[in-house]
Amino acid sequence: MAKYVAAVDQGTTSTRFMVFDHGGKVVGFDQKEHEQIYPKPGWVEHDPLEIWQATQDVIRGTLNKLKIDVKDIAAVGVTNQRETAVVWEKATGKPVYNAIVWQDTRTDQICNELAKDGGQDRFRTKVGLPLATYFSGMKIKWILENDPSLKEKAEKGEILFGNIDTWVIWNLTGGPKGGVHITDVTNASRTFMMNLETLDWDPEMLAVLGVPRAMLPDIKASSQVYGYAKGDLEGIPVAGDLGDQQAALFGQTCYSPGEAKNTYGTGCFMLMNMGVHFRLSTSNLLTTMAWRLKGQPTYALEGSVFVAGAAIQWLRDELKIIRTSNESEALARSVPDSGGVYFVPAFTGLGAPHWDMYARGTLVGLTRGTGAAHIARAALEAIAFQSDELLQAMARDVGRQPDVMRVDGGATRNNLLMQMQADLSAIVVQRPRTAETTALGAALLAGMGVGLFDSPLAAQSHWRAESEFQPLMEEEDRRRALRGWRRAVERAKGWALEENGEG
Repeated sequence: MAKYVAAVDQGTTSTRFMVFDHGGKVVGFDQKEHEQIYPKPGWVEHDPLEIWQATQDVIRGTLNKLKIDVKDIAAVGVTNQRETAVVWEKATGKPVYNAIVWQDTRTDQICNELAKDGGQDRFRTKVGLPLATYFSGMKIKWILENDPSLKEKAEKGEILFGNIDTWVIWNLTGGPKGGVHITDVTNASRTFMMNLETLDWDPEMLAVLGVPRAMLPDIKASSQVYGYAKGDLEGIPVAGDLGDQQAALFGQTCYSPGEAKNTYGTGCFMLMNMGVHFRLSTSNLLTTMAWRLKGQPTYALEGSVFVAGAAIQWLRDELKIIRTSNESEALARSVPDSGGVYFVPAFTGLGAPHWDMYARGTLVGLTRGTGAAHIARAALEAIAFQSDELLQAMARDVGRQPDVMRVDGGATRNNLLMQMQADLSAIVVQRPRTAETTALGAALLAGMGVGLFDSPLAAQSHWRAESEFQPLMEEEDRRRALRGWRRAVERAKGWALEENGEG
């Protein structure tokens, strides 16, 4: 019997390959960052070829470190940054344009045009999503319109589209030499083109966006054998595929309706399991897929914070008030509070529940006594405040707030931030022993895809809490802090519109 399951975890800033034993323990990994490309204000791109090279490098790096027989890996799963769109030539594997990243806001005018007839929620009953620059269907439309010669090729299937999962799996299984062109329901649900009831591409949405069906991948379950790897993983079944946040939900064993997790990465992403029946949010959250297993769909509510860990990177790279992200905690702890400073890091607009693509980053409450430590503390609080907005929106949709929120992602190593979250949300925050829940979720689903595990419950027994943070803040202090945050958010909203004389 094979000893391991593995996952490619392709994220916004880096790519990892991780190998787990059957108990869900990490036995080895390698990681590599890739370039962030900013051609214009609000535009964010990645080089797809660099991402594929990084994927090969980390697979090779992990195998070299572990010195294991590849045949001991039962299956490999793929998880990915979701709404980032790639379009490439089928015959050569050459991208026709850089990958347009989920954070990118260049499609704002496309969204505005589509919203003129029916508003931002015009298609929500079909796709569960508001019209927003976030989703990859608008990015395909922009690419096809930016180069009119591509449309005919797309209609013939000579150029292909995929979110990053599709790009990685296509290359992993052979690329131009027979690579499989697939995606799963979770990634398809982030394109603005999949019907949440039929779980297939919706003809009306394809017509509205001008996207030919021939360029789209086939939509599969989140756990099944899609094909077999070439290269360093030669012959290993590729058997799991789901977006990074759904993978984290699975890895956090949130298998029952009402269970929620929050991932703290470049952005923050909170998902709550809704079970087998979906309902539309009345609180500006997304209705999306959690996963599909053995023909059975599971739905989720989702809220997205566009800038979370990226705000700490900004303190490091632009303000240069810290040298490493880890220093943010010590600096913030050096003052008892933020001194009345609020930081709204709306660098690329505001996500749920506001959905304001014209919001911009705002620092308010500054005085002559404000120092670097106050700004660092306000940046950490901003992550917790934004996450609390998502949690409260979910509570309104389902009628109650969960008692516990499970957390993962790099920023969860910051104990001050985790305590801030528990205090501001009045909720118990649990950090798991295995922090890499995104890769673990993809690896477990790959294992299910080849029959290693019969059901998600087989993974549940391996989950353990490493730390638990109890809410300690007085209720009146919490309410006062939340009132200040809401005032600060109002200052940030619509800023770019006013700047352009449109507000």
